[in-house]
Amino acid sequence: MKKRDSLGTRLRYAFDKSMAAGPIALIGWLAALSLVIIIAAATFLAVTRIAPQGGEPLGFLEAFWESLMRSIDSGTMGGDTGWAFRLVMLVVTIAGIFVLSTLIGILSAGVDGKLNELRKGRSRVLETDHTIILNWSPSIFDVISELVIANASRRRPRIVVMANMDKVEMEDEIAAKVGKLGNTRIICRSGDPTDLYDLAIVNPQTSRSIIVLSPDGDDPDSQVIKSVLALVNDPSRRTDPYNIAAEIRDGKNADVARVVGGAEVQLVLADQLISRIVVHSSRQSGLSGVYSELLDFDGCEIYTTEQSDLVGRTFGEAVMAYEHCALIGLCDSNGRVSLNPPSDQLIGKGSRAIIIAEDDAAIKLGSAKVAFDSAAIVSQQPIEAKPERTLILGWNRRGPIITYELSRYVAPGSTLTIAADTPGLEREVAELPVAGDNLSVSCRITDTSSSTALASLNVPSYDHVLVLGYSETMAAQPADTRTLVTLLHLRKIADDAGLHISIVSEMIDVRNRELAAVTKADDFVVSNRLVSLMLAQASENQYLAAIFDELLDEKGSEIYMRPVAGYVAIDKPLTFWTIAESARLRGEIAIGYRRIRAGDADQRALGGVTVNPLKSEALTYLPEDRIIVLARD
Repeated sequence: MKKRDSLGTRLRYAFDKSMAAGPIALIGWLAALSLVIIIAAATFLAVTRIAPQGGEPLGFLEAFWESLMRSIDSGTMGGDTGWAFRLVMLVVTIAGIFVLSTLIGILSAGVDGKLNELRKGRSRVLETDHTIILNWSPSIFDVISELVIANASRRRPRIVVMANMDKVEMEDEIAAKVGKLGNTRIICRSGDPTDLYDLAIVNPQTSRSIIVLSPDGDDPDSQVIKSVLALVNDPSRRTDPYNIAAEIRDGKNADVARVVGGAEVQLVLADQLISRIVVHSSRQSGLSGVYSELLDFDGCEIYTTEQSDLVGRTFGEAVMAYEHCALIGLCDSNGRVSLNPPSDQLIGKGSRAIIIAEDDAAIKLGSAKVAFDSAAIVSQQPIEAKPERTLILGWNRRGPIITYELSRYVAPGSTLTIAADTPGLEREVAELPVAGDNLSVSCRITDTSSSTALASLNVPSYDHVLVLGYSETMAAQPADTRTLVTLLHLRKIADDAGLHISIVSEMIDVRNRELAAVTKADDFVVSNRLVSLMLAQASENQYLAAIFDELLDEKGSEIYMRPVAGYVAIDKPLTFWTIAESARLRGEIAIGYRRIRAGDADQRALGGVTVNPLKSEALTYLPEDRIIVLARD
C-alpha cells in the first residue's frame, strides 16, 4: 500500500510539474499516454488473437498499426467487423478522441498565451547590433529622433526600448511624438531595467550600444546605477565590453556610477551639462547654437578616428591639413583626451584624431597646398577682464551649479542677483558655494512673471540676464509658459529702454522653442533636448563624454566667440584658411564663425552659426561678426 501511495505521489508530482512547465511538457505527457494505450491494445490483440470477422489473427506490429490509425482517426473503425475486435477498437478510438481533443485545447491555450505575451511585450528580442534604451522619460523622443538620423546609412537598424510601461502605450507615444522613423524599426518591451531576468529580454549581449535614461520619480539616479550594475555584472554577459551611455542628474552620484560601470559606461551629468552651457551661453551670445550643432546628428559632428597619415607631424601642421573638416584634438592609446594640445606636439602611433566633420566620409587630408593671406593677419591684443553684473530670474535645482560655474569665470568685483519666488530661496542663496571671492551674490523675492516686479529690478543695468524655468515646483508646460511670460516682459523693457539686453533662457520642452523666438532672446538652452543629444552621441562615440568634460571645464580648452577683427583685417574678402592660420599662431583652433545677414536662411535656428566651414571659400566680414575658436583662455 505504501508503495502504491509512494508511486501515486510521484506520478502526481511529475504531472503537476509538467503542468507548470507549459504546453510542450503537456504534449509530451499526452504522447506518452497515447503510446501506452496503443501498445496495450496491440499487445491484447496479439495475445488473444482477436481479429476482424473472417480475417487472420494480427501480429503485434500489425495490431499496433491498426490501433494507431483508430486513435488518430475515429472514422477508421466504421469498417471493422466482429464484435470482439470492434469493442477493443472502440476503447482505442475513445481514448484517441480524448487525447486529440485535449491536445487541441493545449495548443489553443499555448498559442493564446504566446500572443498575450507578445501583446504585453515580454517576448525575447532576437535582434543583433541594435541600440537599447532603458527607462522612460521626456528625453526619449529626442534620443530616438537623433538615432533615426544616425541610422539613415545603416542596414536594418533597430532600437529596442524597455521600461516599466505598457508596450502598446509606449508604441503609441513614440508614433505620435517622433514622426518619421526612416529605415529604423522601434521594438518596445515591458519590464524592469534593474532586473537581470527582464534585461535578458532585450538581448544586451548582441547590442551595439545601450542608453540608460534617468526615469521620472524619486531617486532616479539609483535606478540608473542599478541598471548599469545589472548589465555589467550579469553572470551570462558577453566578454566584449558594452558601450553604455547613462544619464545621471546629481553629480554627487557620478563617482558611484563610475565605480559600477568602469570603462564600459559614459556618464552624461545632465544638470552639470545644462548648467555649464547656460553659463557659457550667457557670457557669449550665440554659443548655444555651437553646442547644438556639435551634438546634433543633422549637421557636423565630433568623430574620433585613426589617421595614420598624421603620424610624425606636429599638431599645428595637422590642424592646417584638412579643408573639409576641423582637427580639434587627440586621443592617446590609453583613451586620454586632449583638446587643442600644444602646436609643436608630435602625433604618435596609436593616437586617434578628434575631428569635427559633416560625416566620416568627409574626413580626409587636403590635396592642395594651403594658401592664406599672411598680410591680413593682425597681432593679438590683450583682453582686459571687467566686473560683470548678472541677473538670474527664476530658480530650479540647477541654480546652485550655475552660480558656482559663473563664479569660476567672472572678474573680481562681479555681482549676481537672484530673483524668484520659490520657497526657502533666501536660505538656499545664503548657503550657495562660490569659487573664490570674485562674485558676490544677493537675493530678491519677487514674482518674475510680473511686469511691475521686473521693472523694479532695473534689468537694463545688468550685463547678462538668465531666465530659468521653475521645473522643481511646476510641470514642464506651466514652467515654460511662465518663462515665456517673463521673456515677453523683458522684451518690452528692452524696447522701452532702446537697449539690447543679453538674455539667455532655459526651456524645458523643445516644442516651446519656436514660440519663444518672438521674445528675441539671444539664446535658448533646451534642457531635455541637450541631454538627449548628448546621450545619443555618446552611444555612437565612446569618447564623447570625455571630450565634452574638457570642453566645458575652465581648466581645459573651451569654445569662445571673439570679434573677427581681432584676428584678421576685414577690409576685403578672406578665406577661412587665413582665419585658421591667425588662430593657430595664437595657440587656438578656429572651428567656425557667426555671421548674421538679413535674408539669410536659418532653418536650424542656430543664430547665424556655421561650424566647420569650407576653408577655401572667401567671405566678407563685418565688425559685429564673430569667430568661433577653441582656446585655453
